[in-house]
Amino acid sequence: MAFDGITIAAMVKELNTSLKGGRINKIAQPESDELLITVRGQDGQKRLLLSASPSLPLLYFTSKNRISPLTAPNFCMLLRKHIGSARITDITQPGMERVVQFHLEHLNELGDVCHKILIMELMGKHSNLIFCDDKGMILDSIKHVSSNMSSVREVLPGREYFIPKTQNKLDPLTITEEEFIAGICPKPLPAAKAIYSSLTGISPVMAQEVCFRASIDGNDSMQSLNEAARTHLYHTFARIMDQVKEGSFTPNIIFRGDEPVEYGVLDFQQYGPEYHSVSFDSVSQMLETYYASRDLITRIRQKSADLRRIVQTALERNRKKLMLQQKQMKDTEKKDKYKIYGELINTYGYGLEEGVKSFKALNYYTNEEITIPLDPQLTPQENSKKYFDRYQKLKRTQEALEEQIKETTEEIQHLESISNALDIAREESDLSQIKEELTEFGYIKKHYTSKKGAKMQTKSKPFHYISSDGYDIYVGKNNYQNDELTFKFASGNDWWFHAKKMPGSHVVVKTKDGTLPDRTFEEAGSLAAYYSQGRTAPKVEIDYLQKKNVKKPAGAKPGFVVYYTNYSLMAVPDISSFSEA
Repeated sequence: MAFDGITIAAMVKELNTSLKGGRINKIAQPESDELLITVRGQDGQKRLLLSASPSLPLLYFTSKNRISPLTAPNFCMLLRKHIGSARITDITQPGMERVVQFHLEHLNELGDVCHKILIMELMGKHSNLIFCDDKGMILDSIKHVSSNMSSVREVLPGREYFIPKTQNKLDPLTITEEEFIAGICPKPLPAAKAIYSSLTGISPVMAQEVCFRASIDGNDSMQSLNEAARTHLYHTFARIMDQVKEGSFTPNIIFRGDEPVEYGVLDFQQYGPEYHSVSFDSVSQMLETYYASRDLITRIRQKSADLRRIVQTALERNRKKLMLQQKQMKDTEKKDKYKIYGELINTYGYGLEEGVKSFKALNYYTNEEITIPLDPQLTPQENSKKYFDRYQKLKRTQEALEEQIKETTEEIQHLESISNALDIAREESDLSQIKEELTEFGYIKKHYTSKKGAKMQTKSKPFHYISSDGYDIYVGKNNYQNDELTFKFASGNDWWFHAKKMPGSHVVVKTKDGTLPDRTFEEAGSLAAYYSQGRTAPKVEIDYLQKKNVKKPAGAKPGFVVYYTNYSLMAVPDISSFSEA
């Protein structure tokens, strides 16, 4: 998730391919720290977004237009005045700095050719857009930085522009083996950190990638590496830099399931089999997809936060209740002892003296002699009755606890299934069904709204995949969908899959005659494993059988089923080879 120097190098190559020689048509400033420039280039009209946001600085082509303020800000007006119809002569990146320079050619009021530079600095909270003349003097910037704000560099009209060299980092494109070994390897830092803290434009994830390719643990101390390992590390790094120099980029996003984890413009090798990579034709497409996916997941997580809190609170309460009930159940195990005491007192207690506190008797169940405590204030018959009463009380308690434990366990299973549904929710309509279920079972107070004012919402539907052999596979997103999928949508010969003894989605494979290829069984098992509580495990045991053998007990909660004859397989939780139909 780093817009590092390597990603910028790939972006500059893409910008030159599309915009070099193109002419600016329109300049807008939709946000205080953002420009949207429309350019007619070699392959038609393009919109270029330049965002100097301190939290998320970005530079990429976008297909979306943005609403701009009615009155353009001063910086936007200045750009329109000078470069409103300028031609882009070149786009450059100095070294591996996180800086992009747009070299522009335009005519002034007298018709003379002039040159300007629009500089985009993508430096986290210090990101900026700076407009300079051909001599490097700042004409204006989207953010003004005074001496009070920075002791390193002022960014104000009339000041000379320069890239601050505050960390004395080396240029990864020109560094030699001797400089690498002498300047980086002696540092008392983890290997990955020594690389990214010493070289311009190298992000932590790319430093880890270099170490991984060199078969070195990025967390090991750089000083601990021997001479051979250091040489190998440099040559591995040099091969990656050769790709950058040649412009051999492969924009891609690393996904875990359907959640984007990382993006980059070189192939990653450090991620294990639980991750998969998706390649893109352009850096812009990669960035737009990545942030759109992240925004969607973030928005759904934010909207589901209240539901998660309700489910988690109910789960904690029920788990504590179950622990207490199980402890009480353990206490009832001594009931049979009291029954035996009562029987033995009736059998052997007729000759007991008054006031004795205990007596020994042969336990005819185990053929062992035991000592039975007595209340000296009571007769043998009264002691016997006391033990029988205690036995009956514990027996009643045990019977009540058995039912209570069963109910609490079922409630925990139900809440865990709702928690799993929240984990796989992808749309607001998915959350509305989960909220409806929580309301039905009393976890959320019901609020009555008039139908007239109610907002119409798209109904959530199960996931739909096509197997490699062309069979339709459906996956329920929540308990209501699981019930509908299994008992209303599926026919008797269809195959039904579910993770064994854990919350998870019902997976149904449609088939006409009840036969499926082995590969489809494996693929359906992978989906059942992924959409279960065991999605992070290496493998999950999956039960599968024909739908006609799946039953729903009367009065059971949504999503709860029983079956007695089934097959089993071990499946890897994975959806990387699937795309939704």
